[in-house]
Amino acid sequence: MEAPWGWLVVGVLAISLTSTVTQNVCRAPDGQDGAAGTPGRPGRPGLKGERGEPGAAGIRTGIQGLKGDQGEPGPPGAPGRRGSPGPSGPLGEPGFPGRKGMKGHQGNIQDQPRPAFSAMRRNPPLGGNVVIFDKVITNQEGPYQNHSGRFICAVPGYYYFTFQVVSKSDICLSIMSSARSQVRRSLGFCDTNSKGIFQVVSGGTVLHLQQGDQVWIQKDPAKGHIYQGPEADSVFSGFLIFPSV
Repeated sequence: MEAPWGWLVVGVLAISLTSTVTQNVCRAPDGQDGAAGTPGRPGRPGLKGERGEPGAAGIRTGIQGLKGDQGEPGPPGAPGRRGSPGPSGPLGEPGFPGRKGMKGHQGNIQDQPRPAFSAMRRNPPLGGNVVIFDKVITNQEGPYQNHSGRFICAVPGYYYFTFQVVSKSDICLSIMSSARSQVRRSLGFCDTNSKGIFQVVSGGTVLHLQQGDQVWIQKDPAKGHIYQGPEADSVFSGFLIFPSV
């Protein structure tokens, strides 16, 4: 029983001795250092460092120079924006009255235009719708034409026209005028008469006329029978109130 253990001890010892002899006899000498390799690529930038403390103020060693001469004035700048208007100032005191002007020349009524007319119907021509007042009573400065029944303006201004027409039947009349060849109806007047007696249709108006304008009385073709006889007269009149400036 003791033999196996004895062989085991002897074996282990033999292995240990063999290993020691091998290390001391078979080890090669150390090699020399190799050549340096090529430089490696640059490394990545490092993080930014913290800001340092401010340095001390420098010491001024130079001498201050003399003040230079004033330079030439520069070109004027662009005008600024217009400001908002300020509040109104207080009302000033009344000024001194001016000198009295020279007296003007005395006016002469004889130098003023005085167109005026009045005409009545006696034996007017037949036909047409213009009412012709053929018998002239007054025609100052000749503005009225008794053959056509029209007033023709020669003096620009404001005129008053009126008429009184006698009839025994229904009648409608209008005051007509023309300005620059354009005819216009100013006013219309109508009257009914079922009894066959004398009745008067009258009317009037103020018109502003220019030179060459015309004014006349016109009847309705269906209702325009005017009495013609010695018992009553129909009259058309007009005159200048005042001329235009």
